[in-house]
Amino acid sequence: MTVVPMPKRARANDRLSLAAEEAKPKNAVAKPYEPTDREIAARAAYKKRRASKPPVPQINVSMSEDGAKRVASLAVDHPDPTLGYELLAEAVGADNGTFLAGTLDSLAKVAQVGDVVREGEMNYALSMVCGLRPKDQIEATLGVQMAAIHMATMNAAMCMGQAKTWELKESQERALNRLARTYVAQVEALKRYRSKGEQRVIVERVNVEKGGQAIVGNVAHGGGVGEENDR
Repeated sequence: MTVVPMPKRARANDRLSLAAEEAKPKNAVAKPYEPTDREIAARAAYKKRRASKPPVPQINVSMSEDGAKRVASLAVDHPDPTLGYELLAEAVGADNGTFLAGTLDSLAKVAQVGDVVREGEMNYALSMVCGLRPKDQIEATLGVQMAAIHMATMNAAMCMGQAKTWELKESQERALNRLARTYVAQVEALKRYRSKGEQRVIVERVNVEKGGQAIVGNVAHGGGVGEENDR
């Protein structure tokens, strides 16, 4: 004999919930999210920071076939291409179109995986360079190298996580450490270049004993103590 289970009788609370759902209007609109005060303040700070930065258009990448190889074509994403390239030149500190074209080509190599230049990674690398606000072409070139090292570091971290053996994991770990140290060295090199080798000495507190004299400034010693006493 086949036993057919009988459905359970709905409880009172379930019947009330079902009735409440049926009573709701069919075209009810969900209440829009109301941001908190901290979220509103963070949004305002973000907009203010964005407004202080120069406009930087992105790059469109299109791949095409040229015989047996694939070719990447780069084009500025701006309604006025001439203005768009001028904005890019200002953002990377380029003095001429030749340097700008070379910079974009270098960034395309950074974003290339196999024979495909990834548009998202291309614009990510470009944003890293522009975020440094390079003042000249040397700073722009260093920025491109920093973007390349950073993305290589992330790839090394990914490969280390996917390594199947301890030998591969240790190999990727060494590569990751070298790349991370290189990036830190690049940051320090950029700081030194921007400071132009200037050194500042900040005196926070000077104690002068009775009968003594405090000297604030550069003190140059031309000779030994004997020369000073002979004068």
